[in-house]
Amino acid sequence: MASRIKIGNTEVGQGQPVYIVGEIGINHNGDIDVVKQLVDVAAETGLNAVKFQKRTPELCVPRDQWDIERDTPWGVMKYIDYRYKVEFDVSEYQEISDYCASKGIDWFASPWDEEAVDFLEGFDTLCYKIASASVTDIPLLNKIRSTGRPVIMSSGMSTMDEIRLGVETLGTENLLICHSTSAYPCPPSELNLNMIKTLADEFDVPIGYSGHETGLSTTVAAVALGASLVERHITIDRAMWGSDQAASVEPQGVARLVRDIRVVESALGDGQKRVYDSEIGVMQKLRRTPSA
Repeated sequence: MASRIKIGNTEVGQGQPVYIVGEIGINHNGDIDVVKQLVDVAAETGLNAVKFQKRTPELCVPRDQWDIERDTPWGVMKYIDYRYKVEFDVSEYQEISDYCASKGIDWFASPWDEEAVDFLEGFDTLCYKIASASVTDIPLLNKIRSTGRPVIMSSGMSTMDEIRLGVETLGTENLLICHSTSAYPCPPSELNLNMIKTLADEFDVPIGYSGHETGLSTTVAAVALGASLVERHITIDRAMWGSDQAASVEPQGVARLVRDIRVVESALGDGQKRVYDSEIGVMQKLRRTPSA
């Protein structure tokens, strides 16, 4: 049996309810009010957690891209300035943390650099999510592992050898691996959901799914294939500005996704054959002879 990890007070893994994460990421466009609206969506629809992305822009943005001008909701600005515009400081994260607590919602983040890990440590974070882009960043992985906290590692844009190196670096204790394909949005033909079983067969850790597709059915299918954690980007409105909005789920879709995941995990059962009470009347009516 694959091991479990514990995120806050919740055990995640085989035999446990699917842990469902709403990836806010940078869909807030630097607006705390949008964050709060999305936390409200999470609370109202039954999500377990919301997730953010934390970067130190001068470390994450290559120097040759700093001065490239970009159209943004705040007008044309240098790319480095835009990256700062969508980052929250300590006081803003404290406000977010307090608001999530008031709604009973877990929160955590993907740190994209080592300074971001130090920043998140200041909030006694429940766990860390390693973004697919960071799987090969061994110094970052070592920094995250040194905290001793549970780790969720996405595996998009990675070869099996890169995934193995990431797992070797992190160790399998308190690790969950998410199958993912890093296309936004991802066409169904590239979701490769059977990778959930491939990862489960090779690594003795819980396996999750981080989806970037449009639609909900394939994410629900990931649960049927064994995903113990599901993550989807969420947004107030897919028409909002931002590169991740098109692959995100709006509030009504979030509610349907949670509902369908809970129905499917209930329907999966335990794999032990039994005759249910609801079948007895039908059996007595239709069987010509009693079973031996």
